[in-house]
Amino acid sequence: MKNTILSLKTILLGLTTLLYLQHSASAQNVKSATPVNEKQSKTDTIKWDNDHYLVDRDSAFKNPLLAIKKLMGGNKRFVENRSTRPRQSAETIKKLGFGQKPFATIVGCSDSRVPSEVVFDQGLGDLFIIRTAGQVSSAASYGSMEYAVLKLYTRLIVVLGHSECGAVAAAVERPENVPGHIVTLINEIKPAVAKTAKMAGNPLNNAVRQNVIDQVNVLRDLDPILHSKYSKGEILIVGAVYDIHTGKVEFLKETMQNLPGKKR
Repeated sequence: MKNTILSLKTILLGLTTLLYLQHSASAQNVKSATPVNEKQSKTDTIKWDNDHYLVDRDSAFKNPLLAIKKLMGGNKRFVENRSTRPRQSAETIKKLGFGQKPFATIVGCSDSRVPSEVVFDQGLGDLFIIRTAGQVSSAASYGSMEYAVLKLYTRLIVVLGHSECGAVAAAVERPENVPGHIVTLINEIKPAVAKTAKMAGNPLNNAVRQNVIDQVNVLRDLDPILHSKYSKGEILIVGAVYDIHTGKVEFLKETMQNLPGKKR
């Protein structure tokens, strides 16, 4: 009987010891794993921030190259359905009541499917927007851009076209008896259509891209303010096209090469 009791005690002691050792090992593994997980999480966060370029807006305001990256990062978030919708609070509204410092001017199409603040995931006071059908500019548009540069000190102008643009389509199709002032839009876009007439691919979207490139070149040569500022590298003027099917904005390489340099 005594031997039986001793055997049971021995077994129980052994089980207790085994459970203790297993618990200690498990706790040690958790302790060892925690810093690794935290480190990995921090690494992932930094990578995501870099990929989506969460640069502060003051840096983007001062440096147009950073402003371009900020727009690219915002569009990347939008496409991935991870928009942060920054600076849209009541507090932001109160602050902006004392003035604005938009870090970019967007010369875009009036198309309801291409709201710049949304597709670039920006907030109140971030973008100075000028919109007309086919982003065709006239004296009022030029004056607005000059105002942004001289009075708001915005250093980046982006001409933003979009795929399957209705105004460009009208220039491609050249309908007869165009009513009212719509004909002025078509006439401004016709040169881009002519340049791409023999180009392979989609005639409409080829013309859309060329129209943006032409408009960028016009603004770069526009005297007396934009040409001077651009030539000195004080501002940048580039072009981009928004895909209405994917939400992605492509900055056109033809407008991103040989940009003028300046002390940043």
